[in-house]
Amino acid sequence: MFKAKRLLFIYTETPLHVGSGQALGIVDLPIQRERITQYPMIQASSLKGRLRAELDPAHSPSKLSKAEHLALFGPEAGEGAADYAGALSIGDAHLLLFLVRSLAGVFAWTTSVDALQRFMRLAHLIDAKVDLKIPPEPKDENTAYVHGSTLLAGGSVVLEDFSFVPDQTYADQVQQIGKWLAANALPQGDEYEYWRSELPNKLCILPKNAFRDFTLYATEIQTHIKIDPDKKTVAQRALWSTESLPTDCLLYAPVLATQTRIPVNGKPLSADEVLQRILDNTQNNCLRSQLGGDETTGQGIVFLRFNEGGAA
Repeated sequence: MFKAKRLLFIYTETPLHVGSGQALGIVDLPIQRERITQYPMIQASSLKGRLRAELDPAHSPSKLSKAEHLALFGPEAGEGAADYAGALSIGDAHLLLFLVRSLAGVFAWTTSVDALQRFMRLAHLIDAKVDLKIPPEPKDENTAYVHGSTLLAGGSVVLEDFSFVPDQTYADQVQQIGKWLAANALPQGDEYEYWRSELPNKLCILPKNAFRDFTLYATEIQTHIKIDPDKKTVAQRALWSTESLPTDCLLYAPVLATQTRIPVNGKPLSADEVLQRILDNTQNNCLRSQLGGDETTGQGIVFLRFNEGGAA
């Protein structure tokens, strides 16, 4: 069905709150999570809606015509949405790198064999040119794979309040993964040169249970209040908390295209033309945008990078 495919990387430049709409714990406004793994995620509808708004010629300096916009994204709800579907499909965004506080090196980009293998499976599905050698699962719950000594504190890797035994058996593979992500997933501007150089030495592959626990309990929790202007105290029922992904996390999603279902200038656009219309509105296949809530307080600024995919 889909004839053109791309990988989309999402890099959080400020804390990101894409809410789930319901509170199941002590946090009033939690983030979206996968049902089984509980990894943070961004649902496809949020990504597609943001891209649709970003490229709407009525509200932005988009290079798309109104006809192209409708052909790519389909009609809005209530405006003939049942007549035909758009030609662009975006999947859920899954977590690949999660930032965690480190005793040495200030912070570490953490991931797991499970998260990496899920990424490789999607990359293979869309024929992306990704050739990474993923090491086996660490031998026990206290072992972490690292490269070099950047994250070592007294011979251990100490993340938050937990200590791991560093295993450098697969140091070359850790470095290879870090270098590939730095070159292909992180933003490529000069202002990101420091972060790209740091990633290979600050990448830490954790046991899958430890990685899941950090993504569950090491997110940012922000407390919001509203002050009664007369009493100068918290207004009634105006104290709440929100959960956010930290800055410098990395997620990925598939972007898929098919031929448009309506003609544009007399003929349908091919799948390759559909994706090219999206890329024409980026700078070197990159786009900075805003996702999720708390937009007026600078939250949710993300860097989007469309990486090379394949053809069916």
